[in-house]
Amino acid sequence: DNVSFRVKEGAIHGLIGENGAGKSTLLKILTGVISPSTGSVEVNARVAALLELGAGFQPEFSGIDNVRMKGALLGMTRRQIDERLDDILAFADIGDYVYEPVKHYSSGMVVRLGFAVVAASDPELLITDEVLAVGDESFQKKCIRWIEQFIEAGNTLLMVSHSMYLVQKLCTRALWLDNGRMREYGDVHRVTQEYLAWHERRSSEEAA
Repeated sequence: DNVSFRVKEGAIHGLIGENGAGKSTLLKILTGVISPSTGSVEVNARVAALLELGAGFQPEFSGIDNVRMKGALLGMTRRQIDERLDDILAFADIGDYVYEPVKHYSSGMVVRLGFAVVAASDPELLITDEVLAVGDESFQKKCIRWIEQFIEAGNTLLMVSHSMYLVQKLCTRALWLDNGRMREYGDVHRVTQEYLAWHERRSSEEAA
């Protein structure tokens, strides 16, 4: 409700707030999964999104088949997918499971495969929702390294995370959503510190 902001090319924005604040809903609006009831959204970039676990994956299909399908949905041609397939499988690093139906995968394996396809699609704007909260530490580090290279190349990132450490490490600006409204927006350190202080005050009040 009454959320308005502009993300310039090459900017790195973090979306923060409690569960139910509207962060994931806002990302779905930005990626066209759902339409806003009022207002408008304008996106002028080649977008790749990592939202809900397994979004766009067919559970009965193998990992390889899902790679080809998701790659096509992200705008990659058959030739591009073939050329980048080895890199995708190396990044995902799930071994022979790639030939098994996705319904047998753990949540971490689904994220590995999804992130690998997105990384290979060469997006200009990456939108992620708590992706780095799933998977083992070594894969999280691999994803962070890729995101840092993505940022250094001048691309744009919009990410949701409950980790203020990650938001401060990767982002330059933060948008704090509270009950579907924009509570604060600006410098990442100022906004995240205000959010943490608010969280601490509220926890103290509840404990009293």
